[in-house]
Amino acid sequence: MEYTPKSVVKMVDHTLLKPEASEEAVRALIDDAKALGTYSVCISPNMLPLPADVELGDVKLAVVCGFPSGAHHSEIKAAEAARSVSEGADEVDMVINLSWATTNQFDKVEADIRAVRDAIPGAVLKVIIESAALTDDQIVAVCEAAKSAKADFVKTSTGFHPAGGASVHAVELMKKTVGNALEVKASGGIRDGKFASELIMAGATRLGLSGTQKVLDTL
Repeated sequence: MEYTPKSVVKMVDHTLLKPEASEEAVRALIDDAKALGTYSVCISPNMLPLPADVELGDVKLAVVCGFPSGAHHSEIKAAEAARSVSEGADEVDMVINLSWATTNQFDKVEADIRAVRDAIPGAVLKVIIESAALTDDQIVAVCEAAKSAKADFVKTSTGFHPAGGASVHAVELMKKTVGNALEVKASGGIRDGKFASELIMAGATRLGLSGTQKVLDTL
């Protein structure tokens, strides 16, 4: 299958998660997303609610939760997610507790995800697993936990972890594990069209991109 800008752009969460991002930068991000035709924008929760004069049009609004470390109490993640949805978010990208994942405490990982799931029953929940920091067995177990907790997506990376971002291998393994029960979002280090296409072929149905225009230009 050949991937074109027109087909790929509808899979993109156009992302701005720099801690120093300003309201003006978020406005520009939304303008870009509408002009490009991306599926959504993904921003930090402190940017909500959006100003009354900001129109999203057909663009969905995604917000991160427990970002970027995931080292937050589950009830805090749940409260953060619920507030984001109450302030307009359509989707929440939560970070797992990586300590529990790397020490094979997958029952706790599932409970953490479930706490957020229960707090936002009507919203799309994506679970960021930091795949580059996990072994293959841990990736599989965390994806199984996300599936059991009724998440909607598993997502490779925050883009902030020193272990790295998305990889074709991780996406293939994640897709094999969740099958058609969940979707897979690839994010972190996707800077050109070739890599984006490889990730889609591996099973990704959503891409988290901060440099969307460059990726589309190089497909």
